[in-house]
Amino acid sequence: RYSLFYNRLKNIEENEGGLDKFSKSYKTFGVNQFVDGGIYCKEWAPGAEAVFLAGDFNGWNPFSHPYKKMEYGKWELFIPPGQDGYPPVPHGSKLKVVIRAQNGELLYRISPWARYVVRDEDKVNYDWVHWNPPQSYIHPSPKRLKSLRIYESHVGIASPEGKVASYKNFTYNVLPRIKDLGYNCVQLMAIMEHAYYASFGYQVTSFFAASSRYGTPDDLKEMIDVAHSMGITVLLDVVHSHASKNSEDGLNKFDGTDSCFFHSGHRGNHQLWDSRLFDYANWEVLRFLLSNLRMWIEDYRFDGFRFDGVTSMLYHHHGIGTGFSGDYNEYFGLHVDEDALCYLMLANHMIKFLHPECITIAEDVSGMPALCRPVAEGGGGFDYRLAMAIPDKWIQIIKELKDEDWNMGNIVHTLTNRRYEEKYIAYAESHDQALVGDKTLAFRLMDAEMYTNMSVLSPLTPVIDRGIQLHKMIRLITHALGGESYLNFMGNEFGHPEWLDFPRRGNNESYHYARRQFNLTEDHLLRYRFLNAFDRDMNKWEEKFGWLASPPAYVSEKHESNKVIAFERAGLIFIFNFHPYQSYVDYRVGTHSPYEILLDSDAAEYGGHQRLDHSTEYFSEEYPHNYRPNSLMVSKMIFFFFHSTFS
Repeated sequence: RYSLFYNRLKNIEENEGGLDKFSKSYKTFGVNQFVDGGIYCKEWAPGAEAVFLAGDFNGWNPFSHPYKKMEYGKWELFIPPGQDGYPPVPHGSKLKVVIRAQNGELLYRISPWARYVVRDEDKVNYDWVHWNPPQSYIHPSPKRLKSLRIYESHVGIASPEGKVASYKNFTYNVLPRIKDLGYNCVQLMAIMEHAYYASFGYQVTSFFAASSRYGTPDDLKEMIDVAHSMGITVLLDVVHSHASKNSEDGLNKFDGTDSCFFHSGHRGNHQLWDSRLFDYANWEVLRFLLSNLRMWIEDYRFDGFRFDGVTSMLYHHHGIGTGFSGDYNEYFGLHVDEDALCYLMLANHMIKFLHPECITIAEDVSGMPALCRPVAEGGGGFDYRLAMAIPDKWIQIIKELKDEDWNMGNIVHTLTNRRYEEKYIAYAESHDQALVGDKTLAFRLMDAEMYTNMSVLSPLTPVIDRGIQLHKMIRLITHALGGESYLNFMGNEFGHPEWLDFPRRGNNESYHYARRQFNLTEDHLLRYRFLNAFDRDMNKWEEKFGWLASPPAYVSEKHESNKVIAFERAGLIFIFNFHPYQSYVDYRVGTHSPYEILLDSDAAEYGGHQRLDHSTEYFSEEYPHNYRPNSLMVSKMIFFFFHSTFS
């Protein structure tokens, strides 16, 4: 694998003048304006008989501006500036690439490199708009973070109102909330333009265009700049695993053939996603995808990427109908798509070489070994991978087991089962669990009672009490034990009461479920504020003590009959009592220092019952317990968490 990567990189260096120049092709392909106002156009359309540029600038004459044919299926066109020095293609004007296909048909296409596409309400397809305003940034990107606390976000649903919310709304209403909650990173979904809103951004049509349904490219740039001013790192959810089948406003059949950008025939189609699959061995596909990453970093100043659908990329079977047990035969063999893996290695190598401060995350459910080790070691080059087994485990426990049957050893195993020195992003739930057809943890725990019993004016029912307490405990133990980074999907921090469902025919195009009701946390009569406060304080204590950046935890206890888990990390002791009805007096816990209560899920501000004395200090003694040289006696244990009073 490393040899394949090395040889491909060497070919790029020898034939393209280096990876830097190769990945900067977004400055020459598509439509780009020179300093003198002239316009340079370039496309790759190997199956075309002829290529033209039409638009507002030439009265939509399909033949007045023909491209010149070059080697290797490329076409170019230069339009000189006007006599008055103004560019011949004005900013904001509409364009189309006109392709004469091999059968003589004229195809009106959007350039694969288009930076801005818009769609009027009465139209089905997008229009390509030439976008070339001046750029200005004020705030530098934050330094690379040691502890990554990610707020997974979707701009369009980031409002209580039943509509598509804007970049501006996110900038001025949501970013301050993220900062207050203690998250230092926002991961933006559904930014790359997609024709179908309900696809959640996973059927991309224009890879270089920021979605216009939320505003202009400049609005997004302003949003990222404001985030940087707050010290918030911004990641893009990048979809290079597949592409929309749309041809009128997508990449599919751009030059009239089935093979442009994609594998032809069966190999070029994803049978479950109904989308097209890239040919990662193709030279121009590598140029396109690597340049795409470079553009998002350099034009918009994204601080890194979460690569979607990596499992689908890594294997010819795309993970369909395949269970991964961890056997190494599942990761090495002819079923691995080495061209796709080589592309991911090239992408990570390029990003680290040109922008070493950038972060990359792999969404891989298979557990491919060394995916998150440096390319120089033969690894995939990612910084983190998503710990996708953790949310599945919580769902399985809540769905299938009675509280008294929860297995402490199995919980700890799932939270700690990761390869040493490959970093994982732990999460109790993400957008996947919030979508209609699934259920969030809050809904699984409290279900219909969330509609009737979340007011403090109504009695605290056993269902709501259990749900609120477990919601906090599940999130904290995942945060503290499950990885080297933490992720939460927007709204789930306070137990958002409804699922997420985008407007579609099946719900009469309703926006009712395509929104986040942040207002629920601001109503002091509702119990959602307790969960919100706990999530905020959990993050802020991590900011102070840095357990995510610390070595893996030492688990001193996973007691099956007591339902107690205790572990040490970053100089802190975490103690969890998962017993459904049993509290403990004088419970001995192994340790080595004096401690005091720092974060208590039973505190009043988190919707608890205030059963613990926070004025008590707990001193350890030379009494070995659970393989620790010292121990302390916890006078009363409901559930709580300590920190050392010594540095």
